Amino acid sequence: MSRQSWQETLATAQSAGTAFTSNVAASILPAHARVKIPAGFLQVGTQFKIEACGRISNVVTTPGTLTLDVRMGPTSNIIVFNGGAMQLSTTAHTNVPWWFEALLTCRAVGAGTTANFMGQGRFSSQAASATAVADSTTTHGTLLAPNTAPAVGTGFDSTVDMWADLFATFSLNATNSIQVEQYSIWALN
Repeated sequence: MSRQSWQETLATAQSAGTAFTSNVAASILPAHARVKIPAGFLQVGTQFKIEACGRISNVVTTPGTLTLDVRMGPTSNIIVFNGGAMQLSTTAHTNVPWWFEALLTCRAVGAGTTANFMGQGRFSSQAASATAVADSTTTHGTLLAPNTAPAVGTGFDSTVDMWADLFATFSLNATNSIQVEQYSIWALN
């Protein structure tokens, strides 16, 4: 049985985000790419597809990890999807490309902390590594995000307006850097 469905582009980045270098989580999107999700917009089964890409740099000695997460809420304060700590390569890189994709499926809606998403994603870049080693000589690293059993994210209130945003955190406050050059978020229903 077929089902009528639609796809809607909710937001795109028309300019680059600010280069991010901190071990304190913060948005990596340009302000205009953050999108308000209206109260009551979500239904069980609604999906968000998120794609972001840009440039990343990492240090050679103890590069640490990068975590990307999707946040929503009245102030983008609730982590609805956490991509997990992704290991960076022990080969130094300057402004190499990266690509991140995430698919979030609404599993529940409601007030308080009732609503939630199941999310899974992947991150690809020469700066990524499955373990803290130098680059592969044959391919760029692609890491599943998170590299753990799939689980729903933190519950949130889908009966209020929410801002959707993409955050980053480096585990070490070094000279690692990530910058968004392109970003899109789509609603699939």
